[in-house]
Amino acid sequence: MVTRIRQTWPNAEITWVIGKIEYQLVRLIPNVRFVIFDKKEKKAAVKKLKAELGDESFDALLMMQVALRANLASRVINARRRIGFDWARSKELHWWFVNERVAASKHAHVLEGFMDFADKLGVPEAPLQWDIPLQPEATTWAAEQRQAWGRFVVISPAASKAERNWLAERYAQIADNLAERGLQVVLCGGPAPLDRQTGDAIKHHAQSELIDLIGQTSLHQMAALLGQAQMVIAPDTGPAHIAVSMSTPVVGLYAHSNPRRTGPYNNLNNVVSVYDDAIAQEKGQAWDQLRWGTRAKGKELMSLITVEQVWEKVAALL
Repeated sequence: MVTRIRQTWPNAEITWVIGKIEYQLVRLIPNVRFVIFDKKEKKAAVKKLKAELGDESFDALLMMQVALRANLASRVINARRRIGFDWARSKELHWWFVNERVAASKHAHVLEGFMDFADKLGVPEAPLQWDIPLQPEATTWAAEQRQAWGRFVVISPAASKAERNWLAERYAQIADNLAERGLQVVLCGGPAPLDRQTGDAIKHHAQSELIDLIGQTSLHQMAALLGQAQMVIAPDTGPAHIAVSMSTPVVGLYAHSNPRRTGPYNNLNNVVSVYDDAIAQEKGQAWDQLRWGTRAKGKELMSLITVEQVWEKVAALL
C-alpha cells in the first residue's frame, strides 16, 4: 500500500508508525519517515509517540490496525481525516476513533483490506508489488549460500503459538523427500524458544542433513535467503509472507485461521488447509456463514494435515 502511494504521489510525505521488529525489515524504504512504537512499553510508548509527533497535523491518518491498543494510541495523532475500517471489519471500539471508513468488502484478504485505504485516498490502482530494499551485504550473503548449496528449500516451521505448528516428524518426512530429489533443506526462524525447540525436533526425526539457521539471521538476511529459495514451507508465520514479497512460492499450512483471509498472497492455490472442516465441526456452520476472521480452536488441528497433502503441493512446485 505504501509502495502504491509512493509511485503515484512521489512527493507525498509519509510517516509510518511501526513496531520495533517490523521496522528492521522495511527501514531502508526511501522517502518514508518511520516512528517506532514498541507496544511492550505500553503507556510509555504512547508518550514517546506524542513527543515525536508533537503538534504536527496530518492530512490523513490511516488506521490500519483495529486493536484497542492501536486505537488508543491514535488519539495523540492530529489528523483531519481519520480513516478506519468499515463496520463489518471493525472491533475493539475501532469506530469510536475514526471519522471516515473504507468501503465495505466481504471476505477480503488482509492485504486487500490494506489496499482499501489507498482506494479511499483516491490512489489509482496499480500492479501489486513490494519495494523492500535490503542491505547489499545481506543480498550478497544469500547469493553465496545459494552458490554453495545449489537448489534449496526453506522450511520455516514455527508460528507464534505451538498449536499452530505442524508436527516435527512430518516436516522431517518432507525434508527427507526433498533431499532424495537432490535439494538442500534449510531451517529458518527467529530466536524464540519455540522456534529453537521446533527446529531441534525436526532435526531429530530427519534422516537427511539439514542446514539450521534458526535464530542466526537478521531480517534482511532472512528475506534475501527466502528470495533465493526454490520455495518456502511454513504455517501462518512472518517468513511465509516475507517470501511472498520476494516472489518465492510458498506452501502454507493452515488449520486455525482461514487462508482466504491470511494465507500467503498469490499462493493460495499452494495452501494445504483443514480450516474449512475444522471450523464447520466446531461451529456447526460453514466458514462463509460466520464472522470473517473466525478462528478454529484446538491444540491438535494441525495434525489433521497429512504428509501426502503437503507433498502433493511441494512436488507440483519442483
